[in-house]
Amino acid sequence: MILGRREKLLVWLSICSVAIFFLLQFLVFPVLEKKDFFERGVKIKEAGLREILKLREDYETYKKDTHGIQDILRQRKKGFTLFTFLEKAAGEAGVKSHIKYMKPSPSKGTGAFKESMVEMKLEGITLQQLVDYLYLVQSPENAVTVKRLSITESKEASGYLNAILQVLTVDN
Repeated sequence: MILGRREKLLVWLSICSVAIFFLLQFLVFPVLEKKDFFERGVKIKEAGLREILKLREDYETYKKDTHGIQDILRQRKKGFTLFTFLEKAAGEAGVKSHIKYMKPSPSKGTGAFKESMVEMKLEGITLQQLVDYLYLVQSPENAVTVKRLSITESKEASGYLNAILQVLTVDN
């Protein structure tokens, strides 16, 4: 069978078209898909790495803060107790006679630090006395903080307050 020039050209174009189709279908497109797959994988891994670096930075910050707390605890007076600290501060603020109760809670904590907490109620105090007492109690140099504060107006005397405080510190 002898083909004319036009038929030969059509056959070659058909063969080239089929070859290009197979080349694209089985070589180029899979390579591009794999490239996209790997690029997505790299982006996911980069996001994971950024998260790990952020967590590392947070860990270093917490580690530094922990060393800061350890330094504070080392500088604190030997024999420091939260109960005694609160009583002394109450005396300095002039509210010692207004203490209704002081309830120490058992220490809790599983790591390097244990939390000690005291709940106390002050009755019949002025706002200024409460502010003065809170100023003395809130003590970063002794790692003491007020965890919770509830203030109500005194029913017995007008213009006076009752306050329930939960004061927290950490110990080794």
